[in-house]
Amino acid sequence: MALRIQIKYLLILLLLSVEANAQIAYQNVSNRNVALGSYGRVGVDWSLENNGTIGRRLNLNNMGSIGGRMEEQDYLELAPALHFQPAEDDSTTIYAQMRFAVYANSQTSFGNSTTSSIGGLTIAIPEMYVEARNINGKPLSMWIGARLYRGPDVHIADHFYFNDHSSQGFGLEWKGTRMMALFVESTDTTSTVPPYFYLNIKTGTASASLRQRIVMAVEQDVTLSSNDAITFLGEFHRMANADERRDTITVSNAVNFPADVGIVIGAKYQRNLPSLLEGSFNHLAIRYGTGIANGGDGGLSRTWLTFGAPDLNNLHFGGAYSLYLVNHTVLNFSQNYTLNAYAIYTKSKGAADSDHMAKSYFGKEVFNRKEDFTIGSRNEFYMTNYFHLLVELHYSQRRDGTNPIASTTKFSIAPVFVPTGKRDTWARPHLRFVASIARYNDFAMKSLYSPYLQFAGEHRWGYYFGVKAEWWIFN
Repeated sequence: MALRIQIKYLLILLLLSVEANAQIAYQNVSNRNVALGSYGRVGVDWSLENNGTIGRRLNLNNMGSIGGRMEEQDYLELAPALHFQPAEDDSTTIYAQMRFAVYANSQTSFGNSTTSSIGGLTIAIPEMYVEARNINGKPLSMWIGARLYRGPDVHIADHFYFNDHSSQGFGLEWKGTRMMALFVESTDTTSTVPPYFYLNIKTGTASASLRQRIVMAVEQDVTLSSNDAITFLGEFHRMANADERRDTITVSNAVNFPADVGIVIGAKYQRNLPSLLEGSFNHLAIRYGTGIANGGDGGLSRTWLTFGAPDLNNLHFGGAYSLYLVNHTVLNFSQNYTLNAYAIYTKSKGAADSDHMAKSYFGKEVFNRKEDFTIGSRNEFYMTNYFHLLVELHYSQRRDGTNPIASTTKFSIAPVFVPTGKRDTWARPHLRFVASIARYNDFAMKSLYSPYLQFAGEHRWGYYFGVKAEWWIFN
């Protein structure tokens, strides 16, 4: 009898041990003071080149995801937020927001890479700020810290346009008015834009120091009707004076620089379309930047990412400019079909006289002028609640300096399983099979003007296949 009891307890212990070690048990913890949001994408891809090696993006160079984002690599964001309770009977909302981003510097997937791998995983903290909203019941908010402070994006091109003020600083909001001061600096000593470092000799010993770009920005929302609104944008940029001995500066040893400035103005017209299903809209934005505020490149639209070469005679970006136009629309025609479309046009020029290549502050030659245009669409067919079909068509062209135009037309098709069963273009997660094909013009083909062509060589056509997951959840 005693032996049977001992065997019984031994079996129970063994079963508990197997269950405990078979898989880590995750508990769902509910806490009103803590929230967690996330965005991520992960998958595998391949091409028909070199007997099926890893896939490459088919878009044109220097365009990023503009031209379609179906071929994007693995990426993860985790966004925890800490919520604080105000005094009793106070409606103020208080939280500390953080965001941790992880991505690979190469084509390696997350599952086969670490932070110590060559070209491996990089961890960034693009957000860490505190904000108080609806202060004491008034339409007043204030925030301080590093923030992805930006408006809506063209999601199918992963492009945050018009007012991407992501940086570190502080700001106030009152009703429809937003005011902010951003402080931008960088330790990148190879940058071709206005350098953020200089030699500090005030102490008698030369040492590398940082100088900041200060961006003062104001946005104003104006409601025209229940379905129409306009947002106006104004920015002033200034880089501090690091030029203590101006008479000794030459192009070859330019390490101290005079102050430089830039100005941005813009407007965005937003219209809801009540004649279609809820969520239908059209946004039209125009922005013009001058000086050091003439915008970014490579798919980025931040105005503090200066484009082009400086005027090396006067060591400034006076005369540089960028004109930027975006139209973005989402049309929910029925419970069976949504059209998402966009057009993006950019024309930018640096401060040098050249329309082609010009030297930067440190002698590196960069393009001093560029013009690009992209039009694209995603047709989403809701075949059933759980099965959607994405069909995308994009056309992109870009001209660097006086080079011929490089262009591509890309077609993508992606059957999607949507486990939430929602007929909504924003429903996530997505489990996709992606197939894309692109046709390049002569100049793009011969100059290898695509990540795919740089890998595969001169080809008229490019191919991509992938199995992808994408999700987001907001805290």
